[in-house]
Amino acid sequence: MEITKTHIDGVLILKPKIYEDSRGGFFESFNKQKLEDILRIDLNFVQDNHSVSRKGVLRGLHYQLGQMAQAKIVRVVSGSVQDVVVDIRPKSPTYGQHVSMELNALERNMIFLPRGMAHGFLALEENTEFLYKCDNYYDPDSERGIRYDDPSIGISWQLSAEELILSEKDRSLPFLNSISL
Repeated sequence: MEITKTHIDGVLILKPKIYEDSRGGFFESFNKQKLEDILRIDLNFVQDNHSVSRKGVLRGLHYQLGQMAQAKIVRVVSGSVQDVVVDIRPKSPTYGQHVSMELNALERNMIFLPRGMAHGFLALEENTEFLYKCDNYYDPDSERGIRYDDPSIGISWQLSAEELILSEKDRSLPFLNSISL
């Protein structure tokens, strides 16, 4: 697996080695030992989530508080997304900065995000299927979020505001300068 660091400490782009022949293809999407060796931390993923979205659906920017924070590995199995990770670790030199990249089923690229990040994605194709592996359970009491269009973060979404489909909950999330951590 090829691993590329981003400007945000701990956020990694994972590109698996894909073996293809006349029968199709194969790749290793997760190897606990290899990732732990690279990150030098213990990983214990406990929950997998799978979402299906129409083109234009924007989910996020979500995070969980304190002890319920989640590290994740995210990837697309069908379609494509614009994936966004925002550093919300208060003492981080990259606090409020983001990484944005396209994840798609053809390249099979993935992102690892450590705890202390807000995360969101925009489906760029119909029937986009998105998987995320989490190291902590979902806890509705700890769930929080940040507005997708927060000007202090400055995310350039790949679709226009008129094309975006958001839940009412995501549309009414607070801006970064008023979140609780």
